[in-house]
Amino acid sequence: MRVVLIADKDLETRQQMAHLFAEAGYQVRAVNSVHEVLQFILKRGCRVLLLGSELGDLLAVELIPLLKKCNRDLTIILVSDENSLPLLRKVRREGIFYHALKPVNPEDRDELRLAVQCAFEKNPPHPVDTPPRWLRQAEANGI
Repeated sequence: MRVVLIADKDLETRQQMAHLFAEAGYQVRAVNSVHEVLQFILKRGCRVLLLGSELGDLLAVELIPLLKKCNRDLTIILVSDENSLPLLRKVRREGIFYHALKPVNPEDRDELRLAVQCAFEKNPPHPVDTPPRWLRQAEANGI
């Protein structure tokens, strides 16, 4: 099952996006704290995160490097109402996959839905049964 984690301080935005992706067939988890995001990413191995521009006391641009250190394969889609070029440059350098404006009309929702679909295609799941390559090599070498 494809799980989308939605992290935004705004309740209405979280609910709107949760409804949008639940209707599209995704399993959705919506949270409003950095603690919940970190816990979910570390324990559940989240692949796609829709991140608002602020979460708790942190700006997304401050949070993204921490999230990437927790899971370098995490695909982050920044969803904000801000379209500032300097901000976009900075978050792109930090490793976001896509930036979308908060969905306010059907075209915005379609764009966001397509971005999430592309994120899952770009970042396929790792087989649970397959140990990491370094472990397979160590076992093959008798270590």
